[in-house]
Amino acid sequence: MSYRLDFIREEDFEKLTEFTLKKYKERLSSIDLKSFNHNSIDPIKLLFDKSIINESFDNIIEQEIIRQRDKSNNNLIGYFHQNLFKYIENCEVPDEGWDIIYRNPDNKKTYYVELKNKHNTMNSSSSRATYIRFQNKLLQNNTEESICALVEVIARKSQDIPWVITIDKIKQEPISELRRISIDKFYEIVTGNPYAFRDLCLQLPVTIEKILNEHEEFILEDDTVLEELDELGNDKLLSLYKLAFSTYEGFDQL
Repeated sequence: MSYRLDFIREEDFEKLTEFTLKKYKERLSSIDLKSFNHNSIDPIKLLFDKSIINESFDNIIEQEIIRQRDKSNNNLIGYFHQNLFKYIENCEVPDEGWDIIYRNPDNKKTYYVELKNKHNTMNSSSSRATYIRFQNKLLQNNTEESICALVEVIARKSQDIPWVITIDKIKQEPISELRRISIDKFYEIVTGNPYAFRDLCLQLPVTIEKILNEHEEFILEDDTVLEELDELGNDKLLSLYKLAFSTYEGFDQL
């Protein structure tokens, strides 16, 4: 199948995809007990999970390993989405500050972008902070030349609308230069092609398959968490208690 993207060179797209795959594989490398407990697991929550879901501790622990990996990998996918724009004309990915800056050569407007993977990843506090940051940027700049945009990869729907929030129970007035944009609409703004993001989604599995076929190092390793827990004792719950509460009074006697 021929390469379908005309807004990013094939070698650049493959380079970023390969980099992401390698980082993804690192996150999928074998997890031992020390790594598993790096973020301080909660054995009491795992106990409730086991009791309600009616699963074995082995299955609950394996699900917790998946959850830990998923959280880490979400950040990596965010990096992938952001850094694609390094290779797209008129776009910049600064080292700090804004996630993406796009300068439209036709209307001379500059888009200052905060990129989010999902529409629901911002709580009210972070939404308010981002909104106020956008307002301050517009006050500093000529609003006729600047647009601040919250761009969402997984948005509720395809949209390019004023972003309006409620602060201190007061709904803010719409500001046309302060936008909430789904990723497909932002790709259309940047490339002029309304189907650019769709084409990227169709190209991505082809590129991933090509890279995987060319590299043998993407073989997953087995986790050792369950085996190491068994070495701590026959009772998984007590082993989890020992792991999480090793310095708490009395738990060394279990």
